[in-house]
Amino acid sequence: MKPNYRRCISCRKVDLKSNFWRIVRVYPSRQVQLDWGMGRSAYLCPQATCLETAQKKNRLGKTLRATVPPELYQALWQRLSNQPEIANPTSTKQPTSESKID
Repeated sequence: MKPNYRRCISCRKVDLKSNFWRIVRVYPSRQVQLDWGMGRSAYLCPQATCLETAQKKNRLGKTLRATVPPELYQALWQRLSNQPEIANPTSTKQPTSESKID
């Protein structure tokens, strides 16, 4: 079976579906929620820059064609703070003396 690829609505990166957060406008209630439900979906990288861009430019609201409640953004920021290794992808570990190649 072919893997499912999706695109981040902020940075436009294409990756496996499992590497993104899924935000759904549920049919027929038009309620916007995280991760589950059947309806119109948007995918977002679990990174601070993508979440900030999506919030500032209302990308979730435009993509889902619905009003996104502030509680959803708070839940995403909370989820991001619980994943520090993903939240700051630019931080790199300094090589130790044991890992240097002669």
